[in-house]
Amino acid sequence: MSIENLYEIYLRHPSIVTDTRLLKQGDLFFALKGPNFNGNTFAARAFELGAAYVVIDETPAELPPPAVSDRLIMVGDVLTTLQKLALHHRKQFNIPFIAITGSNGKTTTKELVHTVLASTYRTYTTKGNLNNHIGIPLTILSVRPDAEFAVIEMGANHQKEIEGYCRYTLPTHGIITNIGKAHLEGFGGPEGVKKGKGELYDYLRENGGTAFVLTDSADLKQMSRGIAHVITYGTHDADYTGVAQKGGSFLNVEILHGATPSVIHTQLVGDYNLPNVLVAVAVGKHFDVTDAHIHRSIEQYAPSNSRSQMIERDSNHIILDAYNANPSSMRAAIENFSKFPGDKVLILGAMAELGPESRNEHQAIVDLIAQYPWKQVVLVGGDFQKIDHPYTRFADSKEASSWFTAAGLHDTYILVKGSRSSKMEQVLA
Repeated sequence: MSIENLYEIYLRHPSIVTDTRLLKQGDLFFALKGPNFNGNTFAARAFELGAAYVVIDETPAELPPPAVSDRLIMVGDVLTTLQKLALHHRKQFNIPFIAITGSNGKTTTKELVHTVLASTYRTYTTKGNLNNHIGIPLTILSVRPDAEFAVIEMGANHQKEIEGYCRYTLPTHGIITNIGKAHLEGFGGPEGVKKGKGELYDYLRENGGTAFVLTDSADLKQMSRGIAHVITYGTHDADYTGVAQKGGSFLNVEILHGATPSVIHTQLVGDYNLPNVLVAVAVGKHFDVTDAHIHRSIEQYAPSNSRSQMIERDSNHIILDAYNANPSSMRAAIENFSKFPGDKVLILGAMAELGPESRNEHQAIVDLIAQYPWKQVVLVGGDFQKIDHPYTRFADSKEASSWFTAAGLHDTYILVKGSRSSKMEQVLA
C-alpha cells in the first residue's frame, strides 16, 4: 500500500497507537517491534479491541478473522512506514514547527514554549517525553488540521539521530537548550555531543530556518554561525535578556530587554531554568504573543513528573528532580541547592550512559559536594559505589528509602536527584 493510500485511511481514523493496552475503538494499530516485543503478534487482539486497521510487517501466528482481513495492512517495515506517514502529514502544514533539543532542560523548555504559544494560538506539542524515533512521528501525526503551531521535542543519545528526526519533522525553527555532558557513551565524548545536537542547526542552516540561540553559551554562538535567521536570548548582549533574582525557593526572572521590563515569578526551582524561561519569552515575543499572556502563562506553569518538583512534606521542602541526570545537570542542581538556607540534605542517584568517563565524572561530583556544608549526603548505586567518599552510601533507591523513612528529618531542604535508571522517586515512597 502506498503512503498516499495509507494517509487516506489515517484521515478517516486519525488516532494511532502502538500498544494494544491503550487501544480504543476506531484506532489505527501500528505493530512495532523491539528487542523484547513484537507487535505483530497482537494483530488479532488489536482487532478484537476495536482497531479500524492494523499495520504489520510480519505474518502473525494468530491471524485475525477473515471478516477483517482486508483491514490488515502488510508493509515492509512498520516503523519506517510510521515515519513516512508522519512526513506526509507534516507536508500538509504551512505553519511553524519548532524543534527543541539539548543536553538538559528540553522538556521544561518545550512545556514553557508550548504554554506561551497556546495562550494565543492552537498549538500541539510532544506529550511527556515522547521524543524519540517512535514518539516524534506519533507527535507529528497528532497535529490536527486546526494547528497554528507545533512544538516538537527531540531527544538523542548518538550522532545522526537528530538529523534523522529533522527529515520527517522539517522544522522551521529550532532551539538547542545547551551542550553538556549527557549520553557521552553514545555520542563518543563532549565533541560528539556538540556534533550530534548541532545537527538541528545544520538542518536550519541548510533550509533557511530560524534558530533561537542562547548567547551565554559560547558553543551555541559558534555552532549557529551561518544560519539565515538567528534570534538571541541570554543575560546580556541579546535580543531578549533577563536575570534571576536572588532569594526564595523558586526562580524569579527579571526581564530586562526585548519585552516589557517586569518580574516573572515562576514555579520552577533553580537558576539553571533561567534560559528556559528566557527562550519562552523570546519565542512568544517573536510570534506576537502579548507580554501579559507570556507573563501569566509562565507563572501558571507547574513542573510535574519528577522534574524539579517542590514537595512540602512533614515540614520538609523536597526538590524531586529524578527524571534524568548527567554531569552537567547534576552540577547545576548541586550548586543551586547549596544557596538554599538552613539544613540541607543531598540524596543523589548514580548517572548513566557516561561510558569510560563514568567513574571520573562521579568522582568530580563527589569533589563538588565536598566544597559545601551539608547536614547529610546520601549517594545511591552505580559508580558512587565504586569510589571512595565519606558519605552515606546505598546500593539502590529502596535502601535509601528505608534510611529516609527512619531519618525523621524536619525543617530541612532535601534534594533528590538521579538518572531515570536510579528510580530516585522511590526514596520518597
